[in-house]
Amino acid sequence: MLSIHLHNLTLFAHHGIYQEEKLLGNAFELNITINYQPLSLPVKHLSDSIDYVAVYELVKKRMAIPTPLLETVITEMATEILAQFSLAEEVFITIRKKYPPIAQMEGSVGVSFTLKRTTT
Repeated sequence: MLSIHLHNLTLFAHHGIYQEEKLLGNAFELNITINYQPLSLPVKHLSDSIDYVAVYELVKKRMAIPTPLLETVITEMATEILAQFSLAEEVFITIRKKYPPIAQMEGSVGVSFTLKRTTT
């Protein structure tokens, strides 16, 4: 099993339930790990792997869609990754809202989600 990682991605988006979040937006940090079984070892061609540039483009596109809940964003993103990348067996994603609109709070809030491909 191999893994590709996209770590510390920072994207600006308009996710949130409050009007100010929808209007002003926020910075989000994402960490993504995709586990897969390569078609052959050693991996010598991108076609035998998962293209992290394509993963990044998918993530960027999904983050651009304003959504009230990060739970919706993260589960849809994981589902899209498994649908688009047939080699992917498992995806683990964490999304952090870097500046949540919580009075007197310092720090971030976020969600994590793991999705495994099911075999039927």
